[in-house]
Order: sequence, then structure tokens, then C-alpha cells
Amino acid sequence: MVERMVGKQAPEFTMEAVLADKSFGKVSLEENIKNDKWTVLFFYPMDFTFVCPTEITAMSDRYDEFEDLDAEVIGVSTDTIHTHLAWINTDRKDNGLEQLKYPLAADTNHEVSRNYGVLIEDEGIALRGLFIINPEGELQYQTVFHNNIGRDVDETLRVLQALQTGGLCPANWRPGQKTL
Repeated sequence: MVERMVGKQAPEFTMEAVLADKSFGKVSLEENIKNDKWTVLFFYPMDFTFVCPTEITAMSDRYDEFEDLDAEVIGVSTDTIHTHLAWINTDRKDNGLEQLKYPLAADTNHEVSRNYGVLIEDEGIALRGLFIINPEGELQYQTVFHNNIGRDVDETLRVLQALQTGGLCPANWRPGQKTL
């Protein structure tokens, strides 16, 4: 049976990652909470695929907007940090990422993907899941969908801004508009 996650404490995580400067390090929800940051955690199926680089680079191209909203972005797949780095070091014109402004984490033991309910067990890869976690560690938003469809960065930013208003945001609400 599937258990509700929104409105509850997000599953904690610490993962190895390739950081924005291309060094190896770790990312953790605890660190983001300690730094009073929102967390935009997104899962994608695999490195060196076709849809993934379009959304990963789109998030990177708009990273400054997430940063202005006190949000840390973390991309996650079940690939290794070495595969991540090879993909980051590949030019965009060759289906690579070239350079990212946020870390790509490696969930090689599948624990985090499983805890967030996005793991396709028999394939060992994640569905496209997006989770927004507030600075207190509460999961505020989640969406999971088929791997053939890339995410919309505008919508991710809109939802983050709506959550940060603390108010009731009607359908089609946009930043700058009144809440209910």
C-alpha cells in the first residue's frame, strides 16, 4: 500500500555527488535544513539518455532563480558519480551536460529512490520524480510521472514560489498575484 508523503517529514538522505565545481562530495537533506534552505530534489532514470539532458540542463540554466528563492537543487539517478562526471564532461551538442550549477547525486544502492517511491525495482532506475521540501524538512510537493516526459522548470519555480507565500494559491496563480 502506498503511504502519503506530502505534509510529512521527508525521508532523510546523504548521497555521494558530483558538485557544481566537478569535484566529488556529499549532499544531504540535513545540510539543507541546517542552512535553512528549501530543497528541490528531482530523480531521473539514467545518464546518457535523451530526455534527461534537456531537463537537467534547463534546471541548471535557471539555477540562479532557485538560488534567489533560497532553494538548493539536487538531481539524482542510480548511476555512479563517475558516470555523472563523464556525462557532465560531455558537450551539450553531443547529448552531454557540459556544466551544471548544482550537484548530481548517485543513489547506487537505490535506497533514496526507494524511500521516495520512485524506484522501478526490476530495472534499477528511477521514475521522474520531483519533490520540494521546506527548510524544516517537511515534504510540501511531489510529482511523479512517466520517464518519456521531461519536467517544466517554469512550473517547478511557480510551485516553489507558491509554497513560499504561505497562503492559498488558486489555480493558475502566478508570482506577484494575490493569494486567497
